[in-house]
Amino acid sequence: METKRRTVTSCSSMAALFFFIASLMASSSIAATPTQSFEENFNIMWSENHFTTSEDGEIWNLSLDNDTGCGFQTKHMYRFGWFSMKLKLVGGDSAGVVTAYYMCSENGAGPERDEIDFEFLGNRTGEPYIIQTNVYKNGTGNREMRHSLWFDPTKDYHTYSILWNNHQLVFFVDKVPIRVYKNSDKVPNNDFFPNQKPMYLFSSIWNGDDWATRGGLEKTDWKKAPFVSSYKDFAVEGCRWKDPFPACVSTTTENWWDQSDAWHLSKTQKMDYAWVQRNLVVYDYCKDTERFPTLPWECSISPWA
Repeated sequence: METKRRTVTSCSSMAALFFFIASLMASSSIAATPTQSFEENFNIMWSENHFTTSEDGEIWNLSLDNDTGCGFQTKHMYRFGWFSMKLKLVGGDSAGVVTAYYMCSENGAGPERDEIDFEFLGNRTGEPYIIQTNVYKNGTGNREMRHSLWFDPTKDYHTYSILWNNHQLVFFVDKVPIRVYKNSDKVPNNDFFPNQKPMYLFSSIWNGDDWATRGGLEKTDWKKAPFVSSYKDFAVEGCRWKDPFPACVSTTTENWWDQSDAWHLSKTQKMDYAWVQRNLVVYDYCKDTERFPTLPWECSISPWA
């Protein structure tokens, strides 16, 4: 897909960003305690021989070569909650490599799936990573946004989180809200907000060089393989699904992630989000009138409410 690029940050705005991040980290209260070991939370989806851990088992590595990639998924499904993981992305020449961190209502890419995506799109050495986010409802996506980052995600671990309740989806990077996707009760037949199906959480690394870097112009250099992405500190505070219907879905007031304060951004989060909107957005489907002469209905919902 062709994306419309915008000029990102100047040196002076970067200085302002460092101050902004320092103050944010000092003041933010959103947190979740890492939950147990990899074996207790996840199953390997495929290519177990492309999965390794550190000696203490706290760091998990997925690798991609010319044969295959690798992936894992949670053992449990959830409907609503706070989901967080620390990732360190593939360094060096990562063009064509996609590291995906997402939630999905099915094990495969089924035609009726709901899905909430972080996708990290690799690039040539020295070029910045791009984060693509997307949302699917009943198999329909095409709700992409792309952002640049204010740091090098290959040098250290950074935290990527999803807040999901019946009122909004918020994508966070290091506690900074980069995307807000709102629900609305004004639409009788809601065809854009995923709120009915429980989801697993997944991560995987795979070859996407037919589209991921400069629309597929930059191909994966297999001489640089294996490409490795690393993970740690998975944390979840959510409603674990239990058939036929878990009590926590309807008893929302007992959980911070579905109380009124979690239904909209706080004053500080709105300031952070405004900064992101001004400086880091590379592509927004809600502004792409060539692709959507009539914009999707949800584009009319204010993220600030």
